[in-house]
Amino acid sequence: MDLAEMTANMSLQNVNGKLQKKREDYIDWREYFMAMAFLAAKRSKDPSSQVGACVVNKENKIVGIGYNGMPLGCDDEVFPWGKNTPSPLDSKYLYVCHAEMNAILNKNAADVKDCSIYVGLFPCNECAKIIIQSGIKEVIYLSDKHAHKPETVASKRMFDAVGVKYWQFTPKNEKIEINFSDIDWNNMSPRK
Repeated sequence: MDLAEMTANMSLQNVNGKLQKKREDYIDWREYFMAMAFLAAKRSKDPSSQVGACVVNKENKIVGIGYNGMPLGCDDEVFPWGKNTPSPLDSKYLYVCHAEMNAILNKNAADVKDCSIYVGLFPCNECAKIIIQSGIKEVIYLSDKHAHKPETVASKRMFDAVGVKYWQFTPKNEKIEINFSDIDWNNMSPRK
């Protein structure tokens, strides 16, 4: 019996008279990683832009997660969250760490070389530099709403120059819901 036959037989085992097979409604890897980036974005305290990022290695293991927020030790009750302020010093832009930076700095591996990064919003030029310097080889983004801005144009120029691939993710599902009551742990059949 070859591996394919063994796998087919294992997935169709007859247990207690019932035919057993795997669930068919699970999400694929890409959907999972983008959903993780979106879940991380829920941690952001930014009132106008919540962005998350998820760094993934070649083995489909998450090696870093991040979201946009103030640097460690910079009290987010003291530092500004405004956008269009009279003085740049009163704007969030000089202070907030972007999701990509935080995901790379929060890595749980020696490095992120040859990894992919999933992010809700196309990276700015500063994040593009960090992505390139860290060795990430692929950027998967959901929105490119700032495509017209010089910062985004510069990002794409740098990515193109060094061979970092980037492409827009199209979700299969409009939403992925996390409902903590979906799994009824009390009524699951016990392991034997």
